[in-house]
Amino acid sequence: MCTGRCSKCIGITLFPLAACAIVSNILLYFPNGQVLQINEITDLVWFFHGILGAGILVILPASMMLGAGGAGCCANRCGMLLSVVLSVLGFAGGVYCAVISSLGLIWGPLCNMGDGEYLYPFRNDTLEENYLFNQTTWVICKEPENIILWNTVLFSILLAIGVVEAILCFIQVINGLTGFICGTCMRKRK
Repeated sequence: MCTGRCSKCIGITLFPLAACAIVSNILLYFPNGQVLQINEITDLVWFFHGILGAGILVILPASMMLGAGGAGCCANRCGMLLSVVLSVLGFAGGVYCAVISSLGLIWGPLCNMGDGEYLYPFRNDTLEENYLFNQTTWVICKEPENIILWNTVLFSILLAIGVVEAILCFIQVINGLTGFICGTCMRKRK
């Protein structure tokens, strides 16, 4: 396969992933469609890991990847080199999203335990007692309703998206370096 075509395939794949990451991060602000006060939203949501990390920082290299296989030898090689630089940025965005999402899953959500005060009831648990593996502890959080399930699903989606985006951007770094060094297509000489 030509490195230009491979670059375009990766770029096309990254666009819907970035869109899903942005939507998932926005949904974390509105658990079950409720509008909460700023101090009632889990703190890791404010790191914008889906909007900035897996969203904007991945859309930039994806756009360049689509144009990396342009016409002309010089345009191809320069485009591939630029796609390598931007893919490193996309890789960093994907890793950032995966790390923050992992922390969000490990630490758990901010919730009201029935006394009107919003706390992080699962932050200091050991791995054996982690709330993810013991769903009977989920009744601790009274408000917002189903906040643990909401955060677990969305942080898991963001974790998966971040990992896939980081892998695809890393593949593009290798593909782009190959395209820069060897050209975007290997043609048989007569």
